[in-house]
Order: sequence, then C-alpha cells, then structure tokens
Amino acid sequence: MRKILFLLAMTFGALATPAAAQRPAGYPRSYDALVAAAKAERIVTVYGNADTAELVPMVAAFRRTYPGIAVRYVDLQSVEIYRRVVGETRARRPSADIVWSSAMDLQVKLINDGFAQGYASPEKPALPPQSVWKNMGYGVTAEPIGIVYNRRLISDAKMPRSHAALEALLRTRRSIFTGRVTTFDPARSNVGYLYLTQDMAITRDTRSLLSAIAATKPVLAANTEPMLAAVAAGRQAIAYNVIGSYALEKAKADRRIGVVFPTDYTLVTSRIAFIARDARSPAAAKLFLDFLLSRRGQALLAQRSLWPVRTDVPARRLAAAQARPIRVGPQLLVNLDRISRQRFLREWRAILTGAIS
Repeated sequence: MRKILFLLAMTFGALATPAAAQRPAGYPRSYDALVAAAKAERIVTVYGNADTAELVPMVAAFRRTYPGIAVRYVDLQSVEIYRRVVGETRARRPSADIVWSSAMDLQVKLINDGFAQGYASPEKPALPPQSVWKNMGYGVTAEPIGIVYNRRLISDAKMPRSHAALEALLRTRRSIFTGRVTTFDPARSNVGYLYLTQDMAITRDTRSLLSAIAATKPVLAANTEPMLAAVAAGRQAIAYNVIGSYALEKAKADRRIGVVFPTDYTLVTSRIAFIARDARSPAAAKLFLDFLLSRRGQALLAQRSLWPVRTDVPARRLAAAQARPIRVGPQLLVNLDRISRQRFLREWRAILTGAIS
C-alpha cells in the first residue's frame, strides 16, 4: 500500500552517458539541440502518484531511447504533490521537473497559479483536444471510474450495470448491504471529491444514489487500495467510484474481484502532467513528457493498468456514448473554491446522516 509520503525516490538507471540518442521520427531538426541539452542535465525528477511498478517498462524504454538521462521518480499522494510543489517552489528549493498526478483539479490549479511552464509538445496533434490545456497541462491517460464488487457475494449476472440499477439494489436489499459498501471519503480524498462533484454535474440523480449508499452505513476510505482489499476479502460487497484500470489489474490476479463500468455513463479521468515553472532540468522534462505522450510510451503504459489517452494505440476502450471524459481545463477550478467545497461537503454530510433522502 502506498504511504502518504514515500520519501525514498526511485532512480531508474545509472548516470553513465553511453551512445548518443537520435530524435524521434517526424520531430523537427531543432529537437537535436533539446536532446543535447537534456543529456547535459543528466537527470529528470518526476513527482507522481502512479504506482512505481506501473512505470518500470516505460521508464526503461525512455532510458534506452535517451541513454545518459536518469529518471528520479518520487511516489507521493496527490495532495502531497500539490503541497510540495507549492512549498518548494516558493522557498526556491529543488523540486520536480515533471508534475504528474491523477488529481486533475489540483493539477489545473497549479497550472492556473503559475507553477507550470508552456511547452508545445510535438505529440500534441495526436492527442484528443480535451486532454490539453494552454500548452501546459497534458492528460496522459484515460482511466474509467467503475464499480468493484465481490463475485462470491454478488454474481456477475446480478451485479447492477447502471447507476440507477445500483441504487435500486441498495434500496431493496439495504439490510444485506448494510456495512458492506465502501467508497471514497470526499473530505479526505481529493480524487474522491473530484469524482463525486463530477457525478453531481452529470445528473442530479446522483443525490438519490448517494442517499441509498448512505443508508447502508458505508465504510469511507482515503485511497483505492483498502477498498480493493476489502472487496477481495469479502468484508465489503461493493466499492463505488474506484479507478477502474487499477481494479482490472487486480482482477486479473484475483478472481474474487469483478469490475463494472456503468452503461448509462462512466467517468473517464486523466493523469495530468506538466513541466514545472522552475524545473532544474527543463530539457529532460520535455523529453520525458514527449515520451509519455508518444505512441511507444502510451503503448507501454497500456501494457499495465494505465489506459492511454491516444486513440491510435491499441487498448481496451469504452464506447463513445458511455464515456464521459473529464476535460482538462479551468472548469475544474470551480469545485476547489473554498465556499463551493464547504457547501458540497455539508451536503455530503447531510446525506450521510439522513438529512436528505
């Protein structure tokens, strides 16, 4: 399980400088100067919250493509990424070159508040328009948010396939599911807050579903791993609003876990990456970002649990009518407004205590 702060950075590869790298096919000749500058910097530091194991093949391929450039990956929770970038930058201490997080709203806030620098990646034309903001924030993944269930407690045939069906099940079988439903606590989890606010924005029926969940006295979690573990062990029957790509990876190794992507709509979130304004290795950061967004980098991410944002990379995808991608952009700032957040959490607490039915 990821700790709140993982202090030991992982450095992939040594700092030796072997043979010269070549610019990728189709890139402008000016990219040669960028590669040379990156090789002189020798290392790129990435703050991220993707599991380190998910990135090993991609980072190894980056190192083969650009020998002599090491990758220092610091594995942090999303809120800690935000706090460290702000604190270190303001104190003029060494910080990340690349900031890459699933907390889309916090990433957009960092960009909006001036902690990012602009860069028009050569890979931008291959990306969906909604995944790029101001040539600063780049959505790297397209990860669906699903419902996880214990297949021994609920058969595949009886597992609800829509939000309305889930609500109906919880209301009609409330006694069975009391204490057996888990979801993010939006007061403690930034991504949980993001998912619920997006649910609310899509349909007001979300309030009725949350009321049905609240009636089961749900177990609230701050991150994904405890929810998946509880469902696998049978302590919980259903986990609502879980990052589906991670859940599917777990389900490959554990047949007790089932994953559903609601047919009425499925949120699709993206891990946003940007180059830090005060990056100490800005050239290496640009190379790393370009590699993340390249077909090769995206294909390597897709081999694990990080679904690619590019549509020209073979990968499992949702039907277009089903997917509701969360756009990378300033609208994500609305729910970070202090008054808006307080209002939302008051309503959430009222739902939990039964004040809203």
